[in-house]
Amino acid sequence: MSSKTAKDPCKPSACRIQDCLKANKFDETRCYDVIENMRQCCLKFHKVSLCCSGIKLDRDYHSEQEAADRERQEKHKQRASE
Repeated sequence: MSSKTAKDPCKPSACRIQDCLKANKFDETRCYDVIENMRQCCLKFHKVSLCCSGIKLDRDYHSEQEAADRERQEKHKQRASE
C-alpha cells in the first residue's frame, strides 16, 4: 500500500481509540469496545494497515470488557456497603 495512493483502512478506528483513551483518562479498560472494533478492522486489513502493528489479533476485547465491567460493579458495591 502506497501512502500516497491509498488511505489506511483502519486509521479511523485508531483515531477513535485515541479519542476514547483521552476521554477516559487513558483507562484502557473503558475503551475495550473501541479497541475490539479496531481489532476487527485489523483482522481484515492487517496486511495493508500500518495502524494494526500494535493490535493483538488473537485477544478478545469483548470478554475483557465484560470482566472489567464486572470488576467495576463489584468495587462500586463494596464502596456503597462501607
